Amino acid sequence: MKLSQIKTLLGTVETVSFQLPNGTFVPEHFHVTEVGLITKNFIDCGGTVRKETVVNFQLWDANDFEHRLKPKKLLDIIQLSEKVLGIEDLEIEVEYQDRTIGKYDLEFNGENFELVNKQTACLAQDQCCSPSEKQKVRLSDINNEPCCTPDGNCC
Repeated sequence: MKLSQIKTLLGTVETVSFQLPNGTFVPEHFHVTEVGLITKNFIDCGGTVRKETVVNFQLWDANDFEHRLKPKKLLDIIQLSEKVLGIEDLEIEVEYQDRTIGKYDLEFNGENFELVNKQTACLAQDQCCSPSEKQKVRLSDINNEPCCTPDGNCC
């Protein structure tokens, strides 16, 4: 989801709730502790230099049980971040700590924002030595000639 999409959605929802991939929800008293701009410069396994930039939301489960983030407040935080940090309309990545800090993509199911598991991938499949699919061989198709003859001196 891009930043422009969440801004539009925040104008239509009454509450802000984030659903985890396992179906449970981030506790409703969460805080958005950061809205930031993250740029990752790297070289992939094929030697290509790459750059990725995302808007990062960090969610934090505080023990402030009276806290409820309203859509307008989150929209205000986003707009301030755009102004101060020069954030453009980029994809959103969400950080949330369950057992460890997880990074998620963000989607909307018509009612709730969904944290979607991110996946790793080889970015240079055409250049990388990633294993190709194993060839399937039927044993009946293998030549049944012995690999060594009794006088072949191989054993």
